[in-house]
Amino acid sequence: MSPVGEGDKIITHICNDIGGWGAGFVLSLSKKWTKPQEAYMEWFRSKDGFALGEVQFVKVQNDIVVANMIAQRNIRPSNGVPPIRYDALEICLAKTADFALENSSSVHMPRIGCGLAGGEWEKVENVIRQTLLKVGISVFVYDLR
Repeated sequence: MSPVGEGDKIITHICNDIGGWGAGFVLSLSKKWTKPQEAYMEWFRSKDGFALGEVQFVKVQNDIVVANMIAQRNIRPSNGVPPIRYDALEICLAKTADFALENSSSVHMPRIGCGLAGGEWEKVENVIRQTLLKVGISVFVYDLR
């Protein structure tokens, strides 16, 4: 994924809470940059603040930061509940909003939470509106092939 536009950019994506990295959008990230996966795996192994609702910001270029957001419980549905956790996503995006405001960054993402995490775009979009758009951050959503 190559975000468009000028200025500093944050690429956000949802990670699981079990240290799994190897399917979905992260494959595209890993092809372009190794740092997000390396940082995520180190964070998981350390257990230092690794929990739902937490975000790790990883600089991959002078003007691009990747936000590893822990907003997915495990990798499979449990009792009919998809892995996405909307409450954790809201916390993650609020933290991302703070970071974006501090760094004058726009936010770029695929339709987060709607692939392997099993989320509904309407719900995710509402969280984006309440956290990022509400405070005036420019958000770009990409439909990936």
